[in-house]
Amino acid sequence: MTTLKAPANSCDCHFHIFDNRFPALAGPRPTDYPVSAYRLIQQRTGTTRAVVVSPRAYVTNHQCLLDAISQLGPARTRGVAVVHPTVSDAELTMLADAGIRGIRFTVESPAGAVTTLDMIEPLAKRVHALGWHVQIHMLADQIVENKDLLNRLAAPIVFDHMGRIPHQAGGSAHPAFAVMRGLIDKGRAWVKLSPTTFNGRSNGYATWKQMTDAAHALIKAAPERVVWGSDWPHRSEKEMPDDAALFERLTEYARDQPTLQKILVDNPATLYGF
Repeated sequence: MTTLKAPANSCDCHFHIFDNRFPALAGPRPTDYPVSAYRLIQQRTGTTRAVVVSPRAYVTNHQCLLDAISQLGPARTRGVAVVHPTVSDAELTMLADAGIRGIRFTVESPAGAVTTLDMIEPLAKRVHALGWHVQIHMLADQIVENKDLLNRLAAPIVFDHMGRIPHQAGGSAHPAFAVMRGLIDKGRAWVKLSPTTFNGRSNGYATWKQMTDAAHALIKAAPERVVWGSDWPHRSEKEMPDDAALFERLTEYARDQPTLQKILVDNPATLYGF
């Protein structure tokens, strides 16, 4: 167990469920990480609210996502779906009723992506009417390249993985930070802190200290616009990290209890409608 005591109603705002009862539609069949395994993570961290993010493997099939919300409990669970422009209004309404509060675009690696940049703007217009947000997973350089698009979007934006700020940038020197900060200052964006964020590799991603510097900069800029996600089950990591230890690192991100309360409880409640 972690020594960090999670405040009541703490929320893990980003994790994935892989359940081999449901067929994978993209890539090889993933390792099974069902709801029963995630409940053990909740026990270790003390989080009780959850936001399930649909992974690439299921493309736009939401059976696994909706099943996970049902198992974890609709009163304390929300979801982020993946849709294409062909999605019907009836399906969007069904997803909203089931607890979906946003759609995700993972476009940092176009070759393997199941969504594309040109899908973002038209879908943002449609889901804005539902009160949803668009969750964007881009590399920092892509955020800068697409700043005009991001500023045009009708729906609020949630930036995945701290905007993938590279290690050379430190906390806030990369121009992507200014793009995110500008949208935050307009009340149009949020940022997800992730404890691993492609950490510890030799190909230019951030070290833990550099990630902490970036987190401090984001929290200092707008503590009311930051949420946290475990990123479980860490399929991008070579070795499975200790989730209790990762949760403990939140004390290095947020150095006082009122800030932890915002990141873990108050901000998720506002963003996801708990």
